Amino acid sequence: MLKKIYTIIIVPYTLFLLYLMFLGMGRFQYEENLITVEPVFSTIKFIQGPNKTMDIVTIVLGNIMMFIPFGFLGWVIPGLKKLKPLIFGFISCIVIVEALQYFTRMGIFEVDDILLNTFGVYIGWLLRRFLDRKLNY
Repeated sequence: MLKKIYTIIIVPYTLFLLYLMFLGMGRFQYEENLITVEPVFSTIKFIQGPNKTMDIVTIVLGNIMMFIPFGFLGWVIPGLKKLKPLIFGFISCIVIVEALQYFTRMGIFEVDDILLNTFGVYIGWLLRRFLDRKLNY
């Protein structure tokens, strides 16, 4: 039953997430193309900066939690049940999305986003494996 619900929901969820990444949450087009390539340090600087705690939690945890559902893609695409193909495929897709944000100037290409999003997929993959065992999928 969970697999059927997931199969129905994942496409609209993906479209909603793309909307958020390009148009939602007060997005605007930057004057310049922006890129942040210093992994981890840019997130640490962001956390230590003058930002509100709620903004930090929303952005950092959001970048993880919003991508947990993609760890379940093995339910829809059997080749993505194993971690290596799932992570490789996801990183390929998220790099394209980040590049589109850069080229359209509707976001910033951030390596930390790729890392946090991928961590979310990994958590989802672990949850899917747990559920598969518990529910005998």
